[in-house]
Amino acid sequence: MVPEQLLQIDHACLRLARTRGHTPSLERAARAYSRLGEHAACWFALGAAGAAVDRPRRRRWMRGIEAVAVAYGLNYAVKVVVRRRRPELSDLPQLSPTVSRLSFPSAHATTSFAAARAFAGLLPPGALYPAAAAFAISRPYLGVHYPSDVVAGALLGTAIGRLVRR
Repeated sequence: MVPEQLLQIDHACLRLARTRGHTPSLERAARAYSRLGEHAACWFALGAAGAAVDRPRRRRWMRGIEAVAVAYGLNYAVKVVVRRRRPELSDLPQLSPTVSRLSFPSAHATTSFAAARAFAGLLPPGALYPAAAAFAISRPYLGVHYPSDVVAGALLGTAIGRLVRR
């Protein structure tokens, strides 16, 4: 496939995410949930709470926090280099404010999958990965990221979580 075809697929998937399964209550829920992921706040809070409560595994919790911090910083560096602008569909405005106009990769996906990987073994993966996936899926649903931004973020975050966890 050539890049133009990939862009067309990305736009078509974004439009699908913005037009299927939307109700006012689901949009409010997605917006509220997504807000928890801003600046990876929920993941830092989870790691801090774990480190405070689970003293025997405090070092592992702190490594998880480190993974999230590295993911957040590296994500921003990639955004600055790539400089992909957020999606703009004239007939479907974004449903959530964003902290920047830069889109690739999704920081929500990057930090969430880094956290899921880094905190695995401390909490059940059956709780971590669905939470990370929900953060990632919420971004195209709200119209603030292309699906490819989310996929790239999930891959980047998983790699970072794996590397830092070692």
